[in-house]
Amino acid sequence: MTRTLGRFGAALAAVSAAVSVVAGCSDLPARKVDSAPPLLQKPSISISPDNGGPIAPRQPIVVKADRGTLAAVAVTAESGKSIAGALSPDQATWTSTEPLAYGAGYQVSADAISLTAGRVRRTAQVNTVTPRTQTFAELVPGPDAADSYGVGTVIGVRFDENITDRAAATRALEVVSNPPQPGAWYWMDDRTARYRPERFWQPGTTVTVHANVYGVHLGDGVYGQEDRAATYRIHDAWIAKADGGSHQMQIFRNGQLVSTMPISLGSPSNPTHLGTHVVSSKSQSTLMDSCTFGLCPPNPGAYKQTVYLTVRISDDGEYTHSAPWSVGQQGSTNVSHGCVNLSPANAQWMLDTFGVGDVIEVVNSGGTPLPVWDTYGGWMVPWAEWVKGGPTT
Repeated sequence: MTRTLGRFGAALAAVSAAVSVVAGCSDLPARKVDSAPPLLQKPSISISPDNGGPIAPRQPIVVKADRGTLAAVAVTAESGKSIAGALSPDQATWTSTEPLAYGAGYQVSADAISLTAGRVRRTAQVNTVTPRTQTFAELVPGPDAADSYGVGTVIGVRFDENITDRAAATRALEVVSNPPQPGAWYWMDDRTARYRPERFWQPGTTVTVHANVYGVHLGDGVYGQEDRAATYRIHDAWIAKADGGSHQMQIFRNGQLVSTMPISLGSPSNPTHLGTHVVSSKSQSTLMDSCTFGLCPPNPGAYKQTVYLTVRISDDGEYTHSAPWSVGQQGSTNVSHGCVNLSPANAQWMLDTFGVGDVIEVVNSGGTPLPVWDTYGGWMVPWAEWVKGGPTT
């Protein structure tokens, strides 16, 4: 009986005949023949990382198939939780898409298939690092400090542990402004970084900050506890200019003068700080206690008094506030303990109008410059120095 081979059989026979001819040529050198042609080799699977040292939780687990495609991938925590991942369009690579936990183990199982050589499976164990400690990144202003913010807003990130790898921390801090306005981070100390543009924010700008610190090694075994984010919408440019020489304060909105008020700044023995102050909070009333900065009874200069209609402009106890007792000196003499004294009506207007991030620039006060460490004192650092990143970096 004669069996018909068909096209596949005929091709196979032709290959066999060709091999026989080569084998029969004694004057040709012998050629090594692979145990299996490429199409018949089984697929292989690589898992990265694979049974190495512990990894940071942000490092993805990557599974790749060679000479085939991935049929199934499972990454499972010790708790039984499955880790999500994404498959590449060619179905040859799978990458985890969610952060892992600290100090945890994960079982990886993957199957790959080839249409000509069948199916293979590979497993691996992946472990994550256990931090010496974790640090929380507090955002300043807080995400809900206000509905909108002034052009003088300086964004801050305050850690509760010392950061020895500032470069790693800075890479994890992202700021996006719309419209774009370049800025830079500046480290005040080992726990505090601040961000601002070269000049005040443009009114109408939206600024979003991401502290992507989870899973990031920040030095000396310290890792980020969790990611943080906040968005700040910048409102009109409200800038007040308080002049201790003329005893007047001019208020500008988007560059246009809208009001002028008589003021009394700090007395010669208690001068108001010079420079760019930024509103950090405001309240109907505030207890002023000189003991908070070391001036306590029986010192004759000590005081403890509740004042009203307060707008805080520095961490050093400086406010604009209602001062009915100094209305007679407002416009002519500086008599306060460092605050900007206003009449009750003008103090109410400031409370109603100014908010977090708005600016009060103080000149001719006889005081020292506002310290850079003040909550929003970053405007006191020249831009050329600011972009260097801060002291001891």
